[in-house]
Amino acid sequence: MGERLRVAYLLTQDGGGPVEVAVRLARALLDSGEADVRVFGPVPRRGAELLGGNHERVEVGGKSDVRAGRRARAALLAWRPDVVHAQDRRSGLVAAGLVVAGLRARCGVVQTYHGVPDDVGEAWFRGVARAPGPSPYTRTVLAADAVVARAVHRTVVPARAMGLFLSSRLRVPARRLAHIDNCVGAARPHPPSGPVRRLVFVGLLVARKGVATLLEALAVPGVMPADATLAVVGDGPERARAEVLAGRLGGRVRFLGFRPDVPELLRAHDALVLPSTMEQQPLVVAEAMAAGKPVVATDTGGVADMLGDAGRLAAPGDVAQLAARLRALFEDPDPGRTGRELAERARERFAPGVCAGRHLALYREVLGRPGG
Repeated sequence: MGERLRVAYLLTQDGGGPVEVAVRLARALLDSGEADVRVFGPVPRRGAELLGGNHERVEVGGKSDVRAGRRARAALLAWRPDVVHAQDRRSGLVAAGLVVAGLRARCGVVQTYHGVPDDVGEAWFRGVARAPGPSPYTRTVLAADAVVARAVHRTVVPARAMGLFLSSRLRVPARRLAHIDNCVGAARPHPPSGPVRRLVFVGLLVARKGVATLLEALAVPGVMPADATLAVVGDGPERARAEVLAGRLGGRVRFLGFRPDVPELLRAHDALVLPSTMEQQPLVVAEAMAAGKPVVATDTGGVADMLGDAGRLAAPGDVAQLAARLRALFEDPDPGRTGRELAERARERFAPGVCAGRHLALYREVLGRPGG
């Protein structure tokens, strides 16, 4: 075992994917016995109990709150970490301030780049010629992202597609990037024991999540069996439109709103569908895989890499393709086989211990210390 590290995680949010990833990673590192960990930020809405006493409340209200950024940096340095790891966009700015202040030599500075702003389209992200680009404001945000990624020691990208975007479009040197998958909580696989009939969607009800496309695909004649159902977990501005579209499916769609028990809901259903027009490495896909559930999704970001040969993929926004993938899912006589394959893939890539080990190796590389 190598020298025990002191790792500080910085958050400026109390909920969302970056927070859940940071909490799980912190717990896994603590369990490894190879690191002392403290999470700096608001109290997480989910999973705070996993941190025990390894949390210090720090608030950074906005990107322009200079004083709050200074207070956060002071709190971090007072703990004397070996590594500071920022886990959301605003905390990345704060961590980059450690470099600007000339404190980089005192500790390693790492960030995880979880995703681009919402109005970045998949085609522009992939560099398709003449694809419509994002707004001027978003371009400014991306320019700032590039500055931060060049300042810190390493930027972790959960999806390889994001690494390609940062290196090719934002001109971040490839040597400053490291691909490490997100981790999800350990789960006992529960593959479907018969044909898929209970389908679940999990996500914000916003246009880019594609719930309208999903409902249109399910309404194509011959796709959704009479005894099949869809549970929609989440809420948002697209809910009213989605409820109207769901009326064509004769009461077979339930809208459950926001739920804190997503892992339990995944285990209670047969398969996940995520028809987004833009994703990177969505946690819900990894959670469904760990639970042994088949997944129908769109070929966006790193989703295809997550699912491998067991994935059923459609082009984003393509109703006909999505309908065909869903029909094949419902007709599969042994979806449990796919579920078991995905569960094994999740154990190899997304298990907390695997994720913790890869982060420890990165931290030691950044610090120039031998591995454990």
